[in-house]
Amino acid sequence: MTTYTYIDNSNLYIEGCRIAAVKRGMAADVYEAMNLFIVDHTWRMDYGKLYDFICGENSIARLWGSPPPGDSFWNMLDHKGFNPTVYEKNFSNKEKKVDVAIAHRMTKDAFTIIEKTRDEIILVSGDTDYVPVVTDLVADGFKVEVAFWDHAGRELREIATDFISLNKYHDHLTC
Repeated sequence: MTTYTYIDNSNLYIEGCRIAAVKRGMAADVYEAMNLFIVDHTWRMDYGKLYDFICGENSIARLWGSPPPGDSFWNMLDHKGFNPTVYEKNFSNKEKKVDVAIAHRMTKDAFTIIEKTRDEIILVSGDTDYVPVVTDLVADGFKVEVAFWDHAGRELREIATDFISLNKYHDHLTC
C-alpha cells in the first residue's frame, strides 16, 4: 500500500497559527481568531514531524504553497528527492492557483498511478474548495482521508472517508 499525501501548506500553516493564538490567549476560540484575523506569527510547524505522522514509511508526499524556510521538512524533501510546488503570493499577499493545482494533481494521480483497492489518498487541508474533488474520488471508490485542524470545513470532513484531527498533536507538530 502506498499513501499519496497532498498538503496545502498555506492553509495548514495559517490555521495552525490561529490555534497557537488561542492557546496563547490572544483569542477566546478559533472562530474569534478567524473573525478578527488573529494569528500567532511566532508559531512554527515542524514539517518533518508532520511527514512522519501523516505519511509513514511508504508514501509519496506533495506539498503546495509558500514554504517557511529552513526546517526539517524541507531538508527531508531534499534528501528524499521531492520537489514542492511553490506559488508566489500576489500583491494582496495571497496565493492563487494552489487549490486548483492540488485538486488537479489528486485527480490526475488517482486515474493514472493510484490503485484504488490498495492505496490511499490523504489531503492535508480544511478548505471546502476541495469538496468536489473529494466527493468524486470517494464516489469512484478511492479512500480519501482528510487531515486538518478541528475547524476544517464540515462538508469536507463529512465527505472524506475518514477525518484525522491534528488539534491534539498541535504541540507535537510545533518546532
